[in-house]
Amino acid sequence: MGFMTGKRALVTGVASDRSIAYGIAEALRREGAELAFTYQNERLADRVRELGSELGASIFLPLDVSHDDEIVAMYAALGAHWPQLDVLVHSIAFAPREQLAGSYLDSVTREGFRVAHDVSSYSFTALAKHGRAMFAPGGALLTLSYLGAVRAIPSYNVMGPAKASLEANVRFLAAELGPAGVRVNGISAGPIKTLAAAGIGGLRQMLQHVATVSPIRRNVTTADVGNAAAFLCSDLAAGVTGEILYVDGGYHHIGMSLGGAG
Repeated sequence: MGFMTGKRALVTGVASDRSIAYGIAEALRREGAELAFTYQNERLADRVRELGSELGASIFLPLDVSHDDEIVAMYAALGAHWPQLDVLVHSIAFAPREQLAGSYLDSVTREGFRVAHDVSSYSFTALAKHGRAMFAPGGALLTLSYLGAVRAIPSYNVMGPAKASLEANVRFLAAELGPAGVRVNGISAGPIKTLAAAGIGGLRQMLQHVATVSPIRRNVTTADVGNAAAFLCSDLAAGVTGEILYVDGGYHHIGMSLGGAG
């Protein structure tokens, strides 16, 4: 019996079997959780249904987080299946492609900044706001961040401020939902070659650099993130909230690469 047995988890943001959200869903299912999935639009619906079905899911709900009415409708539909929700996995981020090209000041626009923050940060707040009546005591909310929230990363551009906002959201939501017995945490994952990351310039070089200088001398995988996520969403982490857990092989601790070390 896994340590998530009896838990019901809603997973957002699955786009392929390379998605971090999919790695999290695999780990949750392995530990016994019952899963439900959302999909952004009909173009992704069949793919998400196929991937989710492989993990035993039968609940698939449309959700565009940029519209509050869709969030409300999603929870209403979910409530027809489940009376309560134990786990919410928020794995949603977006910035217009041109916002990730070139330098920060050359690429950033008022509209691009707004969209990045709305979809990548406010959506987590909106899901918490409209879903709090369903969250079970002892439940957990989890989101995904990146080192660009606290350091300037080339080509990450407007997503840096958006992820910084998301991490602030984690702290505020943890403080607000804690009295109801609901925990809120984030994972800051190392670079992983997902579909979403493909739009970031220099991704290959970034992966090579991190694998070379991180203490574990490799890039992390979606399975690494999934295992950490399962822990944070479980009763094993009942005393942990408001935290950003780095799953990046220790890369965020490195100030200078020592040639030949290790």
